[in-house]
Amino acid sequence: MTLPMTLLDWIAIAVFVLCWAGYATVVDRVPAIRARSVIAAMDEHRRRWMRTVPGRENRIADISIIGNLMTSTSFLANTSIFILGGLVALLGAPDIGRRVFGAVPFAAVPENPVAWELRLFLLVFIFVRAFFELTWALRQFNYCSICIGGLGQGPEWTPQANVAAEVANRGARHFNTGLRAYYFGLAGLAWIVHPVALILSSILVVSELHRREFRSVVRDALRTPLPAEQAPANPSPDKG
Repeated sequence: MTLPMTLLDWIAIAVFVLCWAGYATVVDRVPAIRARSVIAAMDEHRRRWMRTVPGRENRIADISIIGNLMTSTSFLANTSIFILGGLVALLGAPDIGRRVFGAVPFAAVPENPVAWELRLFLLVFIFVRAFFELTWALRQFNYCSICIGGLGQGPEWTPQANVAAEVANRGARHFNTGLRAYYFGLAGLAWIVHPVALILSSILVVSELHRREFRSVVRDALRTPLPAEQAPANPSPDKG
């Protein structure tokens, strides 16, 4: 079976996949690059947070923070379900969808029903992936709350605190992957308008992700050493 796709469509899809898979592979799998990201900085802050938990008798604030993380994750997971429902509705009423997007200036909405469905199935795949990543992140934040509840008091509980930190960091990683799928879902939406729009939006998404994760003010602030890590401002001269 020959897919009703032009050469420009294939180029646009190749650019889209390269941007998403390439960016995720480099940022998540190359340690030297990942270490400079805002994600790695937040990993260290979560480790510090968990290491302080055994020193507190009252854990209400810690559980409240986990609850906030679960709420935002749950919101995005539920939203992905609503988006999937809308996409399924578009699959059931292709003429309405093509008429709506066809009103966009310079739009090249395909008349072939198979070509139209391919564009919608790409979005379905993206948001199904987002749903699975976000729900797995939600479960891991739930596991982390149980780990915090099981921590005792005293420095001997530091290994267990490190376990809780690792669970929280893994949850954050999957949350970030799900959120990244949302960004590329917006890029995938551009394919409905025109293949060139998909190319441009994919490049724009990668550029924006790189700026936020590697060149943002927040990233610089999170990587600022804590007072305990800073060298003395006026070290005493060596007397030896």
